[in-house]
Amino acid sequence: MEISIDATAINNLDLKQVRQIIEDLPKDSAIANYEQKLQFKIDYPLIDNDPRELSEVPEIRLWFVRLDSVYPWLPFLLDWKAGELGRYAAMLVPHQFSRSEGIQYNPEALEIFVTHKIFVLNDWLKQKNISSSLRLQGMSQSLGYEIDLEFFTGIDKF
Repeated sequence: MEISIDATAINNLDLKQVRQIIEDLPKDSAIANYEQKLQFKIDYPLIDNDPRELSEVPEIRLWFVRLDSVYPWLPFLLDWKAGELGRYAAMLVPHQFSRSEGIQYNPEALEIFVTHKIFVLNDWLKQKNISSSLRLQGMSQSLGYEIDLEFFTGIDKF
């Protein structure tokens, strides 16, 4: 699944393109068929000499902050293998970009982001009757964090 987002949508904080896709997805456990299938195609023109990556453009980041506030469980759908989860995190987590080393997240901010997503997704997946622990462990590993499976036992108690 690919969602194309253009400059007009970004500048107007318009989520219509995303809503059209999300509205058509199953509301129950069948949504698991769409796990890690979503990619964003961002068409936001930059001036020729602009050295910034898309995740460094404030307007694009603001659009993703809005997106995340409406669909905080969206990382479940993102195509991790294609780098969508890393790019999504870069839109929401302070970072610096190095041409030689790539994205370097603020470690504390990334830890908060990962933990927040684990809490949100754990609850959301349970509501959908989808097993969550191994999925969320994999998500955190893809962002460089090791989460012990006992952590999920602890949060599921409450």
